[in-house]
Amino acid sequence: MLTILLRFAGLGLVLVIALLIAVFVGDQGPWYFAWLVGTVMIVLIAVAGAILFDTQADGQDSKGEY
Repeated sequence: MLTILLRFAGLGLVLVIALLIAVFVGDQGPWYFAWLVGTVMIVLIAVAGAILFDTQADGQDSKGEY
């Protein structure tokens, strides 16, 4: 019961912070949202590319090729 209450309080705090940010940025909110989503996507794509490169390099290294 306590964990549910804490989770509810945490989500309420996140909601209040999101509302304050939305009021603060005003009309520029969609631009900040697009910037935030774009930055996260670029980082995730770069990490995925690094993981794939490392996996391929490990496969070639075990064959003696590089």
